Amino acid sequence: MPPSSEETFDDAQDPAGGSGDGRGSSRRSAGHSAARGVGSWLKEIATIVIIALVLSFLIKTFLFRAFFIPSGSMENTLQIDDRIFVNQLVPAPFALQRGDIVVFLDTEGWLPQQPPSSQTGSTNWVQEALVFVGLAPDQSEQHLVKRVIGLAGDHVVCCDAQGRITVNGEPLDEPYLFPGASPSDDSFDVTVPAGKIWVMGDHRNASADSRANQDKPGKGFIDVANIEGRAAVIAWPFNRAGFLDNYPGVFAGIPAPAGAGG
Repeated sequence: MPPSSEETFDDAQDPAGGSGDGRGSSRRSAGHSAARGVGSWLKEIATIVIIALVLSFLIKTFLFRAFFIPSGSMENTLQIDDRIFVNQLVPAPFALQRGDIVVFLDTEGWLPQQPPSSQTGSTNWVQEALVFVGLAPDQSEQHLVKRVIGLAGDHVVCCDAQGRITVNGEPLDEPYLFPGASPSDDSFDVTVPAGKIWVMGDHRNASADSRANQDKPGKGFIDVANIEGRAAVIAWPFNRAGFLDNYPGVFAGIPAPAGAGG
């Protein structure tokens, strides 16, 4: 009787009608399956890597960007070799606030000229590629990190009778200052122009900030357009990882600048 449609033939059946053991056919089948399995696995890994790189690039381009802290000007809030993530949605579409820690491009010559990088071409290319997709912090010497003390229209003065900086006549009690550092050893009296900010480091005795650059073309002010974003998170080292505070309570009582509408 011929086999029904539900019956199957044993792989050991010899195609010529003989009765071979079928081991060669089984090995070939197993080999083909293994090859297909490895190929499928490699495709999945490649797909995951590509998706991760694309997402990382999009996040770096539109949301967050990594930076490296090379100096102690923001101690103890930020320390040398810290890696931070910067929120690029500030100052637009979200507005800057007094107390924000910002990373900005040095277009005013605050930083000294740096010697050419000693990295080899291949090493430099790899580093730049990782920075480009957001997988490595930007260690460029063209950026600085400081705390926003004055916004456009603010009248910032050092110092009152108790040695405190005042903004629009309101004195600041600054808990983020480096232990033992005074609010400022240099006197100043400035009004922040439109589209600018006045910035200072938390380690005031070791920070060449707006105070030290009033002789530059920008008079010590930073153009808002040069701000890369607000420092939001310390990502490395792990024992210091956490969100950064902009101390809203310190600046809560500051009145609106003179002549401000609204």
